[in-house]
Amino acid sequence: MMTNEILAHQGVVVKTIGDEIMCTFSSAENAFNAACAMQNAVKNDSHGSSQPMHIRIGFHYGDVICEAGDVFGDTANVAAHVSKITRANQILATQTVIDALPIGLKSKTRPIRRSEFKGKQEQFDIFMIIWGTEDMESTRIGIPAFRKAHDEESNNELMLRYLDHSYVVSKRHKTVILGREAICQIVVQSDFASRQHVRIEFRSGKFFIVDQSTNGTYIRFKNGTVVCITCDEMVLEGSGFLSMGQAFSEHAIDPVEFAVFAAPVQYK
Repeated sequence: MMTNEILAHQGVVVKTIGDEIMCTFSSAENAFNAACAMQNAVKNDSHGSSQPMHIRIGFHYGDVICEAGDVFGDTANVAAHVSKITRANQILATQTVIDALPIGLKSKTRPIRRSEFKGKQEQFDIFMIIWGTEDMESTRIGIPAFRKAHDEESNNELMLRYLDHSYVVSKRHKTVILGREAICQIVVQSDFASRQHVRIEFRSGKFFIVDQSTNGTYIRFKNGTVVCITCDEMVLEGSGFLSMGQAFSEHAIDPVEFAVFAAPVQYK
């Protein structure tokens, strides 16, 4: 289905990588239209299915190096990173893509976050492509329909560790505040941190990190992806590190380590 839509919009299938497809287009407009067509094709095919399929699409715009039927370079690398931070049923793109789109398509995009990718010094503004009516109701943290009906009963816990201090967020202790101020549950020793820099809370069975700072919060996941949020929120999954107001570097302050895990179920 995806290949058909790629070809219909003058695209070229470069290769498949596991369960991913890598493709190129001659213009950002063609890539935009193909991405929307792919999402709609999958949605229509899965209509009424007990096990619907969902895809995620990320793309970037720029020059690539073509060699032996493959493409390389920064543009390809950034596109791959964008796809990694994309959620099911989403299409995400960079500011470079948005700048290259005609005015009519720009109105179908929404800025959602600023991301920092491994190996790149600059940050990238990330936009969501509005491809369907349901997309208007979705958020950067995923589609509400995908949340389990009993997520509030989730037994997951989030462990936070900073220097010699640790804290557990769970359905029993649902909120923790990190910052420079002494009243915070985790006091971060950094001039880059705001007084109450970030809040982490358990809701709908997930752990949301809510930035309320001036300099933003940097999140580095286990796979190396780095995301920066400022006055925004997203879901914490897996494990990684948090840096308050300062990008990760060799000279950065001690980060806050986080890890989400399933706590043992207590049977009566």
